[in-house]
Amino acid sequence: MAEFTLDLNDDQKQVRDWLHGFAADVIRPAASEWDEREETPWPVIQEAAKIGIYSLDFYAQQFFDPTGLGIPMAMEELFWGDAGIALSIVGTGLAAVGVLANGTEEQIGTWIPQMYGDATDVKVAAFCSSEPDAGSDVASMRTRAVYDQAKDEWVLNGTKTWATNGGIANVHVVVAVVDAELGSKGHASFIVPPNTPGLSQGQKFKKHGIRASHTAEVVLEDVRVPGHCLLGGKEKLDQRLARARERARTGGERVKNAAMATFEASRPAVGAMAVGTARAAYEVALDYARTRTQFGRPIIDNQGVAFQLADMRTQIDAARLLVWRASWMATTGKPFESAEGSMSKLYASETAKKVTAQAIQILGGNGFTREYPVERMHRDAAIYTIFEGTSEIQRLVIARTLSGMPIR
Repeated sequence: MAEFTLDLNDDQKQVRDWLHGFAADVIRPAASEWDEREETPWPVIQEAAKIGIYSLDFYAQQFFDPTGLGIPMAMEELFWGDAGIALSIVGTGLAAVGVLANGTEEQIGTWIPQMYGDATDVKVAAFCSSEPDAGSDVASMRTRAVYDQAKDEWVLNGTKTWATNGGIANVHVVVAVVDAELGSKGHASFIVPPNTPGLSQGQKFKKHGIRASHTAEVVLEDVRVPGHCLLGGKEKLDQRLARARERARTGGERVKNAAMATFEASRPAVGAMAVGTARAAYEVALDYARTRTQFGRPIIDNQGVAFQLADMRTQIDAARLLVWRASWMATTGKPFESAEGSMSKLYASETAKKVTAQAIQILGGNGFTREYPVERMHRDAAIYTIFEGTSEIQRLVIARTLSGMPIR
C-alpha cells in the first residue's frame, strides 16, 4: 500500500510537465476558437492521440498509479489549458470508467479500445445516464431494458440527455431500468456498439460554458444489443437483483447501482478538473495584478486585491489537498466513511466558481471581455457544481453519510 505523500515522484513530475507543455502549447492557443465554434475540436484530440495522451494506455497508467495521484494530476494540467477542449479529450474516460467499474475482463478488453480508436482514426465514447426527468434523481429513470430470452438480446427504449459525446460516439454506455420495482437498485449498464440501429442523436445543446465539448440527447428506439453487452453479465445481474429484492423485503442494507458506482469513482477527478480551471484563472489574475498600474503603482499593492489573491491561492491549495486525499483513499482501498469523494468535488467545484469570479473582478472591465480568458474560465467553471452530482447532491451525500442515513 502506497504511503500518503505530498511529494510527486520523478515519473509523476515528468508526466505533469509533459501534460503542462501540451496544455500550454496546443490546448490554450486553440481554446478561444473552439469555444466560439462550439464544436468538437477533433484536430486537438488527434494531436493528443498522436503523442499518446488520448489513449487507453495513458489513462490506464494514470489510473493504476499506486499513489492515486495520476488521474487528478493529469486532469488538473489539461483543464488548466482549457476546460472545453480538455473535456473533449477526457470525456471518453467516463464511459471507460463505467466499463471498468461494472464490466468483465473480456468486456473491458473488447470495448475500451474501441472507445478511443487510434491516432489515425480517433473515436470517442459516451456515458448516458441522465434523463429529462431524471438527473440527480436516478430513481426516476424511465429508460427501460427488456430481455428477449429467445434471441439473447436486450431491447432498450428511452431518451438520455446531457450526454458528453452523445450521438457522435463510437461506443455508448447506457444505464437503463431492468426492474422498476427496485428503484435505483434495479438499474444496469449496457454497451451499445457502433452503428446499432435505433440509436440516434437528439438535441445538441448550446451551452453557457465548456462549449468545445459536444453535449446532446441520445434517443433509443427499440435498440437491440446482444446479451454479452450487459456489463457484468446476466448471472451477476440476476444475483444482484435477488439480493436487492431480499434486502427490500427485509429492510436490510442497501446496495449501490451501476450509475452511482461510476459517479463515485469519478468525483475526485471532477474536483481535479475544477482545480485546474481555478488555478488558471488565479494565475491570469496574479500576473495582471502585478503588471496593471493604477494611481502610480501595481494594483497588487492594494490590500483589497492582494487579499483576494491570497484567499484564491489558499482555496485552490485546499481543494487540491481534498482531491488528492480522496484519490489516494480510493486507490488504496480506504472507504469513504465521511463521503470524502463528494467532499473533494463539492469544495473544488465551489472554489472554481468563486476564484474565476474573483479573477474577473481583479481584471475589472478587461475581465468582462473576451480579450482575456477569465470570462471563458468563469463560464466553464459553472458546470463543475452541476454535472456528476450538483453541489446540493454532494452536500446531501455528505450529510447522510455522516448521519448514517441511507443514500437513496
